[in-house]
Amino acid sequence: MHNRTVFSGVQINRLTVLAGLFCLAIAAGASAAERNKPCADDAAKLCEGVQRGEGRVAQCLKEHESELSSACKKNIAKLRAAGKNLKQACEGDKDKLCKDTQPGGGKILQCLKQHEGELSAACKKQMAQLKDKKQ
Repeated sequence: MHNRTVFSGVQINRLTVLAGLFCLAIAAGASAAERNKPCADDAAKLCEGVQRGEGRVAQCLKEHESELSSACKKNIAKLRAAGKNLKQACEGDKDKLCKDTQPGGGKILQCLKQHEGELSAACKKQMAQLKDKKQ
């Protein structure tokens, strides 16, 4: 199944968006496993031996989606919704501040984080809400 979304004229896999959200947690100074406690047990059980980084654990969880706990599924749904809201609120900021940043691996989110002081009020609000959801 090709579950793709359009982000500023570029198609990216929703899993990539989810991986980017995890990267935002890492950029905030904590590992995805620590921040994403509802999925930590699932990742430990279903993705044992998977090397962390570059969205590999997120990909593993996606491959085992039918086996995920209800808490993890709910958390992923919240993160997807937050990602959609973040994308909408930060579209202009991304085009203005991160136009030369290649998407993938959370690079756009990292760029937005680096320009935190220059973000629009709507984008700052969504970034803060995303950070709160991760905690």
